[in-house]
Amino acid sequence: VDPEFARPGETVSFADGYPLLLTTLGSLDALNSLIAHGDHPEEGPLPMSRFRPNVVVDGTEGWAEDGWRRVAIGEVTFRVAKMCGRCVVTTTDQDTAQRGREPLRTLARHRRFGDKLVFGQNLVPESGGTVRIGDPVRVLE
Repeated sequence: VDPEFARPGETVSFADGYPLLLTTLGSLDALNSLIAHGDHPEEGPLPMSRFRPNVVVDGTEGWAEDGWRRVAIGEVTFRVAKMCGRCVVTTTDQDTAQRGREPLRTLARHRRFGDKLVFGQNLVPESGGTVRIGDPVRVLE
């Protein structure tokens, strides 16, 4: 886990800095709406696969996850470590390999926190257990 945000003993194996990335369909809808009303609406709507999340939550308002600090999914509780800064990989259409300007252009205008363009939250498990597709997500803090 990124040492700046890690607690003692937190590790990852094949992940890119954090064990899990959580996104929400509400935030994707909000982002796609911003793209549709921006300078390059022809580049949207974007699919969730552009962001490569492990966990996708439905039934929230856009950007609701920004305020979450701890969540439970199935049997597992997670600490929300930090917002996920996005890179140029998100601008690549996985079907055609063509690059565009989105989502980074819109994230730069609407979702810039410090020097990061953010979409999603990095999670670190606080307990063991099983997470399954369809498990309820509970915001604990």
